[in-house]
Amino acid sequence: MSEQIIRIAARGDGITASGKFVSGTAPGDTVDNGKIVAKGPHHQDPPCRHFPQCGGCQLQHLDDESYAAFCEDRVRYALMQKDLETTIRPAYLSPPRSRRRASLKAARIGKRIAIGFSESRSHRIVDMTECHILRPELFALIDALRGLLGGPLDMGRTAAIQMTMVDQGIDLTIAGVEADGLEAAEALPAFAEKYGLARLSLDEGLGPEPRFEPRPVTITLSGNAVAFPSGNFLQATEDCEAALLAAARDAAGQGPLLDLFAGLGTFSFGLADKGEVTAAEADRNAILSLMAAAKRTSSSISAQHRDLYRNPYQADELAPYATVVLDPPRSGAQAQCETLAQGGPANIAYVSCNPDTFARDAQVLVAGGYQLAWVQPVGQFRWSTHVELCAAFCR
Repeated sequence: MSEQIIRIAARGDGITASGKFVSGTAPGDTVDNGKIVAKGPHHQDPPCRHFPQCGGCQLQHLDDESYAAFCEDRVRYALMQKDLETTIRPAYLSPPRSRRRASLKAARIGKRIAIGFSESRSHRIVDMTECHILRPELFALIDALRGLLGGPLDMGRTAAIQMTMVDQGIDLTIAGVEADGLEAAEALPAFAEKYGLARLSLDEGLGPEPRFEPRPVTITLSGNAVAFPSGNFLQATEDCEAALLAAARDAAGQGPLLDLFAGLGTFSFGLADKGEVTAAEADRNAILSLMAAAKRTSSSISAQHRDLYRNPYQADELAPYATVVLDPPRSGAQAQCETLAQGGPANIAYVSCNPDTFARDAQVLVAGGYQLAWVQPVGQFRWSTHVELCAAFCR
């Protein structure tokens, strides 16, 4: 018996009204016995030849309308699991070819060096010949990397490649290869200079070691140049960083602000005009970069090196603030939300990269007297099942 796909579930499979899951489907598709018998109006031709094998994308077969609906539903259903509901704003979608950072893998396959994302549900590498999510500058470097890794990458070994667009160009880190000897040592800076890299670092097991960095590497956050440590966290696209920041501004009140899990200071610098900012972050390199930039450019930002999992802010410490901004890792901020529920400020802007842990933490805050005013979904990782968000809490 044929059925229609009514929506896309959290892992990217289509689901029918009877609860059957069918992969590779879009809302409106007609399916029978686990296969598509007629494509609906929201099923588009995937733009990339590597889809669906490449694990970089799971939803290229969805048009923008159904992809936006997926992002909104992903948040809505996560909240429903915790008996929560609120206004879900229209999803903001990152445009194609806008991702400014990526983690790729490289391996020797016969005489060729394969570079790309892993296959979906596999460790095998999809050898990229095109990419519709990476910034063109990043994709343009891949062929040159095949040549660079042709010598040091032995059969059976895998290298990890981290690329980030920074103010000065591309910050490149390679892990899993060794550059022994004078010839190899000279090849790295020569390669970096030839392709105009901002920095080239090699990680031989003890962390990234710069082999080429002609001038300090920075990333600009709300007009402030912040030193960028190798491999540090950065929002994946500039436009979605701006969308999350705009939503956080909507959620924040006027007055002193506490930025928790502050990283390099995306929200600290972007909200500094609201009032004095205290930024807290466990990553030492990130908080040192934030501190240095704040000293140069803003007297309204102070910073604290603090592990918020082991040592969350307590109710008495939260008392001076009008707003708390939270931007935790995927595991969320349950311990910190428990103390916020006991005695937090009037406004909370919660930025999350995991709707499930966000919903868990939102339940704690609502039980403590907060109202979940709205949620802004963001499809930062274009055509993937990963959904980011910013939510406003008030009381």
